[in-house]
Amino acid sequence: MPKPAVLFGGPSPEHDVSILTGLQAARALGDVTGVYWSKDGAFWEVDANLEAEAFAEGVPRRAGRLRLAAGEGLLGRRDKPIDLSAMVNCCHGGPGEDGSVQGALDLAGIAYTGPSSAGAALGMDKLAFANLVAGAGLPSLPRIALSPGVEIPWDGPSIVKPRYGGSSIGIEVVADAATAAALLTRSPHLRAGAVVEPYRKDAFDLNVAVRSWPHLELSAIERPVRKEGGSILGYKDKYLGGEGMASAPRELPAHLPDAVAERLREMATTVAGLAAVRGIARIDFLAAGDGFDELYVNEINTIPGSLARYLWVEPAVPFRRLLDDMLDEAVRRPSFSWSTQGADGTALRAAGSIASKLS
Repeated sequence: MPKPAVLFGGPSPEHDVSILTGLQAARALGDVTGVYWSKDGAFWEVDANLEAEAFAEGVPRRAGRLRLAAGEGLLGRRDKPIDLSAMVNCCHGGPGEDGSVQGALDLAGIAYTGPSSAGAALGMDKLAFANLVAGAGLPSLPRIALSPGVEIPWDGPSIVKPRYGGSSIGIEVVADAATAAALLTRSPHLRAGAVVEPYRKDAFDLNVAVRSWPHLELSAIERPVRKEGGSILGYKDKYLGGEGMASAPRELPAHLPDAVAERLREMATTVAGLAAVRGIARIDFLAAGDGFDELYVNEINTIPGSLARYLWVEPAVPFRRLLDDMLDEAVRRPSFSWSTQGADGTALRAAGSIASKLS
């Protein structure tokens, strides 16, 4: 009988956090196939009951090599297909969250949780997402592509981010355009592209999770707690507390005026539709001003740390139910649908010779 698989790891700066999320999901589900995606891009079948330490040096002992094949699924020993019902994608950042592995799973014919290839690519591209939000008329801080010699059209400090990145890795606050431009050559996280936006010292983060199945539903609103003196909510604040994002300090539910909470929820619902959210995503906002009257859409995280399980306190949704619903969606609402309608050979029969077309 087919059973679910849990995919974790991946060639990404968030490799280690992805392992934590994957092992949490595997424990909650019970009988699953563990699929470890190593830093060098290989897939391995592993014991899903291993502890995180087993992966500290890479591929754990007694792992079996796997192969992902277009049209054939996931192949194990002697290229025998592994019978899977669907795959829980727990890979944060990089090719696990930018549409790459989603496209590969589509071609392999494997049902999976989380964003589609298109939804993942949109969520990972901070510039494209910002333009989508602005085009829909939702409030957001200005965000532009950072390149050598670019003119920054605002005064004061700025925040520089990797254009393609799923966490706070590589984010820095800078005082001026010259410092921002210097980061382009100094930071390895900005080589694929960078964005810059105004830094608001008075602003703070507000996050809400959204799930798409069996119907659109929002979690409680979270206000993450920054370290004393911290200018941004950094990678260490989020992920290095022992359980990944689940152990980071926070105010949950956030203490907000009812009108602000309602407005944030309306904006989150709109963003979920615009970004074609599938599975569980986390939408991040910034709030500022007296009475939090300034509220901005910041980013979307299509595969959030710990799959945002810690946010489901109002309404209370157990982690196992979140996972079961994601798997149900993966099977009943496929991430892809191809059609060859119209490719009936008419154009080929009327084409004549290829040689004549080249003359």
